Amino acid sequence: MAAITGLRGTGQFNTDFRPTNYRELFTLMEPNGTAPLQALLSMASSESTDDPKFNHFRDELPDRKLSVNGAVASTSTASIVVDASDDEGFVVAGAILVNVETGEMMRATADANPSTHTLTVERNIGGTSHQIADNANLIIAGFASSEGGSSPTAISFDPTTDYNFTQIFKTSVSVSGTLQNTFLRTGDKEQEQLTKALKLHMSDIERAFFFGRRHEANAATSAPTRYTGGLTSMIPNVTDGASYGASANVITEKEFDRLLIEDIFAYGSAEKVAFCGPRVISNMMEIGKNRWQPTQIDNAYGVSLSRYTTYAGDLLVMMHPMFRQVPGMAEEMIVLDMAELKYRHMQGRDTSLIRNIEAPDFDGVKHMYQTEAGLEMTQAKVHHRIKGWSAVS
Repeated sequence: MAAITGLRGTGQFNTDFRPTNYRELFTLMEPNGTAPLQALLSMASSESTDDPKFNHFRDELPDRKLSVNGAVASTSTASIVVDASDDEGFVVAGAILVNVETGEMMRATADANPSTHTLTVERNIGGTSHQIADNANLIIAGFASSEGGSSPTAISFDPTTDYNFTQIFKTSVSVSGTLQNTFLRTGDKEQEQLTKALKLHMSDIERAFFFGRRHEANAATSAPTRYTGGLTSMIPNVTDGASYGASANVITEKEFDRLLIEDIFAYGSAEKVAFCGPRVISNMMEIGKNRWQPTQIDNAYGVSLSRYTTYAGDLLVMMHPMFRQVPGMAEEMIVLDMAELKYRHMQGRDTSLIRNIEAPDFDGVKHMYQTEAGLEMTQAKVHHRIKGWSAVS
């Protein structure tokens, strides 16, 4: 059985699987239905929260690169002004700096001055003689201490925090007493409506997890309304086909290779899931028929996927049925690192069916599916969104 990074290997849907709530029941009932993201999340790590606002830490190693602010014509000038950035703090006395454009190596003779964004350095170490252009990129490439030298200035960096909200989803079903007791050739109407309502309920959550925007209305009142942030609003890495390639809305095979290597697989796992619209799927098939041999992964974790093995990493591709229905999504590809996504539900309020919520004088029954949950994105850079990809050449 093929594995997907971030998902439990023992969680495959099969005849022995016993769903513990209606969300898992839905993925078992309709694995390739309207909510394949929910199917994958149901088998990934989910976690309850005891607060509707759930926080998490994000930590990553710094790039430790700087951009020069203003050309330095002299090959001996010891003061270099750089653009303001958090990476300035990593330049301490003894740090080695390399100009990636010219290869010039420099050594910091003092800690960087964050108030003036100035570096004080020894220039052209090793006998070279280079000028420095405006916007030249400098990287920190180690540390060199003199024999018998003292310890450098201590450096530390803290993780950042991010958050999202749980959102309350409700879908109700109501059937009159007369209809309950009427013989229908199409079967039990109450059960039919419950099945359809569950599909709509899971579709609501699926759409919110893609298109939702994080917000809390009337936060200071006793009845605030919270909205969970979705993928399209939380993924920072967006490639717009209208402006990315040489031709508007056309991404060539070489340009897509560059996207895979330089962007999509630049961070995170070497195996990612791509939900695509029908136009993107046809573009992938056009590229794949000449270059890749996609492998079908049938019903792994309740979702059928096609594996594209590339030099950059493995892309598990699926055409999301919702992308057919939502205008503008036909030319979209949303690439997810499942290890960095988590389904968060309010403690004791994961998807459930609440029966018989009708008023005492109502001649019939009313039931309601209810979920209070949100999407947690523990890292953002590992995901990617491509939009406006209408053709390939």
